[in-house]
Amino acid sequence: MNRLILIDGHALLFRAFYAFPPLTTSQGELVNAVYGFTSILLTVIKELKPTHLAVSFDLAAPTFRHEAFKDYKAQRAETPKELIDQEARVRQVVTTLNLPIYEQAGFEADDVIGTLAEQAKTKEVITTIVTGDLDALQLVDDDPQKGKGKVEVFIPARGKKPAITYDEKAVEDRFGGLEPEQLIDYKALAGDQSDNIPGVKGIGPKTAIQLIKQFGSIENLYQSLEDPKKMILSKKGSSLSDTIILKLIAGKESAFQSKHLATIIKNVPLRLDMKHCQVENYDKEKVVQLFKELEFRSLINKLPNDAFEQQVQEVLF
Repeated sequence: MNRLILIDGHALLFRAFYAFPPLTTSQGELVNAVYGFTSILLTVIKELKPTHLAVSFDLAAPTFRHEAFKDYKAQRAETPKELIDQEARVRQVVTTLNLPIYEQAGFEADDVIGTLAEQAKTKEVITTIVTGDLDALQLVDDDPQKGKGKVEVFIPARGKKPAITYDEKAVEDRFGGLEPEQLIDYKALAGDQSDNIPGVKGIGPKTAIQLIKQFGSIENLYQSLEDPKKMILSKKGSSLSDTIILKLIAGKESAFQSKHLATIIKNVPLRLDMKHCQVENYDKEKVVQLFKELEFRSLINKLPNDAFEQQVQEVLF
């Protein structure tokens, strides 16, 4: 079966920038993030052997989440200029490999990737999302009801931490039995410090997992709180103490706002074009010239076969 890889561009760019020491060309151009991103990209292609690949980047403009919650990601430090200055080169690497870049104003790369992954479910393809961000785990789907292809998430190796592929079981193992689509309800209660999503004050990860496992969603949870009979029954044998109930009632608005912020959109107005995502459909000589300019000679031998080389290999083997 064909495999489509969807790359979270900025997630890998940030990871590369901080993982690789300052590296400059003989002309004095800083390229550590470019080198790291390219190295990760080529390693992913070698290990996962995709037939198709696309990349998505976040745009500088605010998204609908910033409009809904002014403090969304407000705690994050400003992106270093040394990293910003390398993004154009990273985009050049991607486009020279003739891989498409999908992005949409008002949305994050996660939303674009979620939309592309949703569209890919209708095709005979396994979709692998490559990112360093666990937000994408909500998109994992082993058996799409209306589709043909599953969706998984691949987190590249980092330091001594090995790479890991998340299917539904791996997600459930990491989050106490929660299903991928329930992670947005989990964040609605526990919040997410990395994105400055507040959740419900006083509800920690352990309690959030217990509540979502019991009620399935925050909608069911709050419906039970509004029904005295259901609330009494729900309290029996659960973690729904009077103290927790008071916290949930006080934090209801924040819970639903947090769920809205945590939910990856799957209907961004764009369309996946598989023909433009073919990994082998590139001019290898152009990429080699770019790598020589960037002084990435060690990466030249890691380039995937282009269309001609692939045809030769198929004929010979």
